[in-house]
Amino acid sequence: MFGITVRDHMMVAHSFRGEVFGPAQRLHGATFVVDATFRRAELDADDLVVDIGLATTALQAVLGELTYRNLDDDPAFAGRNTSTEFLAKVVADRLAERVAAGELGEGARGLEGIAVTLHESHVAWASYERPLP
Repeated sequence: MFGITVRDHMMVAHSFRGEVFGPAQRLHGATFVVDATFRRAELDADDLVVDIGLATTALQAVLGELTYRNLDDDPAFAGRNTSTEFLAKVVADRLAERVAAGELGEGARGLEGIAVTLHESHVAWASYERPLP
């Protein structure tokens, strides 16, 4: 399986519900380094996994929808804890929508999966991996 990874970051504010979160129940900020890996079994006609420029632009656009926002105010996340794990899935699903819409080029139609990793710090991170249709 081939893969190519692009990286960016996002800064958000949010809070959590539930005693398990301790002081994180209060509003706080988080900065995530975000890696998005695109996977396929065979390279496309240009010997690429995906156009790295288009993949970078797509990741920037997805993160731009989230960064500098209080996620507690976003109706899409009502009733959810926007944990690192949850946000990794959000980013992966939104990237998948952009692949399906053709925003990553014709060659991206052969992609088989996306994995997104959100790094909370140098010692903790969470990932979500999903297939593409």
